Parts: sequence; C-alpha cells; structure tokens
Amino acid sequence: MKTLIKILAITAALASTLAAPARADAKNGEDSARTKTYRIRTTDKISIRVFQEDDLTTICRVDAKGTVNLPLVGEIRVYGQTLSEAERTIEEAYKNGRFLRAPEVTVAVEEYAPREVSIQGQVKNPGRYPLPVESNMSVVELVTKAGGFTDTAQGTAVRVTRILPDGSTRVITLDVESLIKGKSDAKTNGDNNALMLEPDDIVYVPERII
Repeated sequence: MKTLIKILAITAALASTLAAPARADAKNGEDSARTKTYRIRTTDKISIRVFQEDDLTTICRVDAKGTVNLPLVGEIRVYGQTLSEAERTIEEAYKNGRFLRAPEVTVAVEEYAPREVSIQGQVKNPGRYPLPVESNMSVVELVTKAGGFTDTAQGTAVRVTRILPDGSTRVITLDVESLIKGKSDAKTNGDNNALMLEPDDIVYVPERII
C-alpha cells in the first residue's frame, strides 16, 4: 500500500512539472499577443534598452507631444506606435544619426497611462469609462455599459470623435442601433476598425428628431 502511494505521489509531481512549462508558454504567448496590439499613449512610463549599450538605457514618460527624450538623438515621437514600431523608430534614429551601426532596441511599458473613453448624449448613464489594458472595447460594448440608448436616441447616427497620432481630429458616424440588433447591413462608413474604441475617444449619441 505504501509503495502504491509513493508511486502515485511521484506521478503527480511529474505531471505538475511537465504542465508548468506549458502554462508558462501559454501565458507568454498571451502576453506577446497583447504587447503586439498595444499602442503607446501620452504619460505612459516606458523603458528603452539598447543591447550592449547600458549608458543609453532610459526609463521615462511619454510627454504631451507624444515624444521621449533619449541620449544622443534627443526627442523621438512614439505616440500611437506599437512597442515593435517604437523599437524600429528608435533604432532608425540611432542609425541615421550615425551613433550606432546596428542597434537592437527593446521597449517595454513600465506603467500604463489611464485609458478612458467618454460617452455623452442619449444614453442612460453618460460619463467616462475605463478601457481594459492591452485589450479592446467596441462602441456597442460601451453603449451597453452606459445602460443602453434612451427612448429618444438616434442610435443610427452615433458619432465617435478621435484624436489621431498626428494631432488631427477624425469624426466617424456609426449605425450602432443596427449593430446591436445584429443587422448585417449596418453602416460603419466602410471602416469596421472604427467600431473598436481607442483611449480618449468621445462618443456622442444624438437625440432623434421627432
């Protein structure tokens, strides 16, 4: 009986040991996928490391202009870029300035800036709502979180105002009411990506004209 218990204990320990790397690989894969989609925001605190160039390592916040101030190359704009895009941008800056021949840059987010969107107009609970870190929220989900449309809402003409990385403003009109009802012909101005919200988006639901 004791021998059987020992065998079972050893088997369980081996199973746990083998499962741990699989769980770690799955988590790393999930983190990697999220990292690829995240775009740098103002006031994000990021670390910038250059391989074998410790004196160029920097941890700083993205300023209001969307830039970071780096040794030798000065201000570099990284706002709106994914971490991989920011790495390439910084590598090019060091190469173009002839400071490094083949730099290898790693960018990571040390502390995320607050990520919020606002919804105004004809919804039951207008206000500001947080966006999940490194994941997406659609306009439909935001309307749902805000309690849904009021009885007088014109849900076929919801406007999303977005500040683009270059500082310009874009206004997108969406037929959210049809999307909620599951209609396939819902009008999105030909831009399905607009359905996914970005930090600081302002969503406005107008009142229906009776």
